[in-house]
Amino acid sequence: MNFDSIERKMQGVGLSRAAIDAFRHSVGVLTSDQSMMIPETEIEPARDVADWDALVASTPEADAALLAQAVLVKLNGGLGTGMGLQKAKSLLEIKPGVTFLDTIVRQVQNLREKAQYPVSMLLMNSFSTSEDTMAHLAQYADFADASKVEMLQNRVPKLVQETLEPVEFPANPELEWCPPGHGDIYPALVGSGWLEKLLAAGVKYAFVSNSDNLGAQLDTRFLRWFAESGAPFVMEVTRRTEADKKGGHLATRKADGQPILREVAQCPAEDIAAFQDIEKHQYFNTNNLWIRLDALKEVLEANDGVLPLPVICNSKTVDPRDASTQAVYQLETAMGAALQCFPGARAVCVPRSRFFPVKTCSDLLLLRSDAVEIDAAGAMKLAPECEGVAPVVLLDGKLYKLVESLDALGVPSLKHVSKLVVSKPHAFAPGEPLSGEVCI
Repeated sequence: MNFDSIERKMQGVGLSRAAIDAFRHSVGVLTSDQSMMIPETEIEPARDVADWDALVASTPEADAALLAQAVLVKLNGGLGTGMGLQKAKSLLEIKPGVTFLDTIVRQVQNLREKAQYPVSMLLMNSFSTSEDTMAHLAQYADFADASKVEMLQNRVPKLVQETLEPVEFPANPELEWCPPGHGDIYPALVGSGWLEKLLAAGVKYAFVSNSDNLGAQLDTRFLRWFAESGAPFVMEVTRRTEADKKGGHLATRKADGQPILREVAQCPAEDIAAFQDIEKHQYFNTNNLWIRLDALKEVLEANDGVLPLPVICNSKTVDPRDASTQAVYQLETAMGAALQCFPGARAVCVPRSRFFPVKTCSDLLLLRSDAVEIDAAGAMKLAPECEGVAPVVLLDGKLYKLVESLDALGVPSLKHVSKLVVSKPHAFAPGEPLSGEVCI
């Protein structure tokens, strides 16, 4: 196909050459004979997965010089529309007067105190979250300048399925575009100039995670291990449970022994049972990544400036709420899939405490409760009464889908609870003591 019309559309909104070339790669994969599927016959269960506790048990903390070479990158492009929000999800309160974003700032401030150096923080915002996020950060003098803390996520055109031309939708031109997936972090780093800026400042090590996962903190012991290991790329994985069986899993490619990530959209229908076999494929990606920035630059240069990520093709309508509108493809890439682009990449199995995302109101209620403690440095841990096991919280998905419904429910004490199920309208008194298994 001819890419010219796609390129003109992307240039028309000021997208960078790196973003355009990355999308050219994705479209090329779509139009080639190359399969976008990863069948079970081509992989085997993940092997050589290291254990986090064993690695950090005797590892000294990173010193100031090493912390000065690190950057904390948070993916902050989500609006949290699934929970009824029309603002950056990281602006949700998790404790009275404290948001995800406030907690992330605390974590970075703590690192800066340890290093006696302005450890870098970079937020990958979207066009939808940038304004709200930077307005909130205005209260922090060291984080208020967007040129020092912000990198904008790109956007890509939706493609008409019949022609693969960029779709036109005059009724709402914004719907002609879609996010490219968090694999966009790599062209965003290049196109924004941040990769070169960080390397020029002597920054070598990036820790990348989602802004709604407060368990993902830049651990200074692991930073030391990562720096000394020589690994160019490390993915934090954790053991799959039945609740995770639909999520992307780690595997080993038979052809060359390279660790790879397989998402459910890349699994042929006949292999779904194997995909969901948590005893066979035991590890899933937490989206906590450690990246050597100099190694990233080398891989990019070896591939004409593009990281050759696998492509996920989603079939949609241009207006996702109207099935009668034109059928389109939305192409995206996954950040963790870069695992396969780095020879010598490794996976490390981490405690579940490092994977604590908030995707639903059930997750948010647990985080707001006394079962989870967040100290002045932004460190998150379970209350001692939980004895290392987080309470299971299951709120009715229809009654408690939106944050405003959670506000009406109230926040009871959960530190003595093993399981809380709420399946009808209810109102807890603030801090109402509960214990054991509770079913409302």
